[in-house]
Amino acid sequence: MSRKITHFETHDIRFPTSLTGDGSDAMNTDCDYSSAYVTIFTDGEEPLVGHGMTFTIGRGNDIVCQAIAALANRLIGLDPEDLFKNMGKTYDYISGDSQLRWIGPEKGVIHIAAGAVNNALWDMFARARGKPVWKLVVDMTPEELIDATVFRYITDVLTREDALAMLKAKEAGKRERETIVREVGYPAYITSAGWLGYSDEKVARLTKEAVAAGFNHFKMKVGADLISDLRRGRIVRSIIDDHQYLPEGSTGRDPNGPELHGKNAGPTGAVLMVDANQVWDVPQAIQYVQSLAELKPWFIEEPTAPDDILGHAAIRRALKPYGIGVATGEHAHNRMVFKQLLQADAIDVCQIDSCRLAGVSEVLSVLLMAAKFGVPVCPHAGGVGLCEYVIHLSLIDYIAISGTMERNVLEFADHLHEHFVYPCSINSKGRYNVPLNPAEGYSIEMHKHSVAEFEWPGGSYWTRARTSSVNY
Repeated sequence: MSRKITHFETHDIRFPTSLTGDGSDAMNTDCDYSSAYVTIFTDGEEPLVGHGMTFTIGRGNDIVCQAIAALANRLIGLDPEDLFKNMGKTYDYISGDSQLRWIGPEKGVIHIAAGAVNNALWDMFARARGKPVWKLVVDMTPEELIDATVFRYITDVLTREDALAMLKAKEAGKRERETIVREVGYPAYITSAGWLGYSDEKVARLTKEAVAAGFNHFKMKVGADLISDLRRGRIVRSIIDDHQYLPEGSTGRDPNGPELHGKNAGPTGAVLMVDANQVWDVPQAIQYVQSLAELKPWFIEEPTAPDDILGHAAIRRALKPYGIGVATGEHAHNRMVFKQLLQADAIDVCQIDSCRLAGVSEVLSVLLMAAKFGVPVCPHAGGVGLCEYVIHLSLIDYIAISGTMERNVLEFADHLHEHFVYPCSINSKGRYNVPLNPAEGYSIEMHKHSVAEFEWPGGSYWTRARTSSVNY
C-alpha cells in the first residue's frame, strides 16, 4: 500500500512541576517538565501516524519546536516504507540538511529536535507493524538491526562487522531472555523520592513508600549544600537499610550477591546513588564526593560538565579508592561523546537518554559500544515521557545486545504518566512491566485532553494561571 507523509503538527506542552519541587536539583532549581511534541501523518486508505517528543524543562520548548518543524519538513512527500527499510540511512537523511547541520553538528537544540522526529518515525514504523518498538527491534535479524544503527564517526571502536558478530553471538538466547523479562520485569531504580527541593519529611515518607513498593535502588540529588546532603542521605540510608520497612514477607536481597557486587549495598541489599547534575568543577567534585563517602553510594552521576571526558576520567580515578563509581550520559550530546567516555575509561555506568541522543538509531550505536566495553547501561528517565520511552531501549539492550540485566537498573520517576495513552508501569517487585500492546508503538502518544490543557501558552491550565495572576 503506497502512502506519503503529508503533514505534521508540533505542540509545546509544559507541566508546572516547579510548583511542587518535582525534578529539582542543584543545577536546575525550577523545572517545569516539558515536552516538545510532534505528530507525523500520512495519506492513504489506512493512514499511518507517528508520535515523538523531546524533553526540556520549560522555556526551551519555544526554540526546540521550531527546530522540530524545520527537520520534519524534510519528510513531506516521502514514502514511510522507504524510510523504514534502512533506519540508519533515515537518521543520516534527517540530520543531513547542511544548513541545519551547521548549527550543531549533531548536538544542542538541532540534535534533540532530530531525536523527536526520529522517534516519531520509529513510533510510526512500530505501529505499522503492529508491535511495540522494543519488539519491532528485537525481532529484526542481526543484519536488519545493523541497518537500523548509525555508525558514522564510531568505526574506530565499533565497525559494522564487529557489531554484526556481537548480535549474532546473542541471537540464540533472544527468545529465552524475552520470556524471562516478560515474566519478571526489568529492574528499576527510583529518583522521585530524592529531589533536592523536597523537605526531609517528604523525602522520608516517599523513601518508605518506595521501599514498600519493592524498589531496592534509590537515587538522591546532591550538590547544593554538603551538610544538607549528608543529613538527607542519612535519612534515606536509615530507611533503606532497615528491614522493618521492607514489603511484607520480604527479607531483602543478599548484599554480597553477584548482581550487587561493587554497588555498596546495605544490609537489606539496598543501593544508593547520588546525582549532582553537573554542578561542580573537577577538583570540587572529587572533594565533595569524598565527603559523601559515609553514605556509601554506588556512583556519583554527572559530577561535572557533560562534555568533559578527561574530567570524568580524573574523577573516576580519584574516587576508585573510596569504592564510588562515576555515571554520566544524560546530557551527552551524541554517540561520539559516549565513544570517548568509553575509550577514556571514564565511566562505570552509561546513562543514555532517549531523546538527547537523536532517536533509536543513535541509541543502538551506544548500546553496542557499551556492550563491547562491558559497561552496564542504566538509562536516564527523570522527565516527562522518558520512562515511557526508555523501557523499550532497555529491553532491546537485554534481549538483543548485551544479554544481561542483572546489574542494570532503569530510572523511574513517578510523575506525569497519566498524560500518556500507554503509560509505563511498575510491578510489585519494583521492576518495569514489559509494554505489550501492539498498538502502542513507542508508548509516547499523549492524551488529547492533556495536550489541550497544558499546551503553552493557550492551554486551559495556563489560561487559568494567567487569570489567577500566577507568574510563569
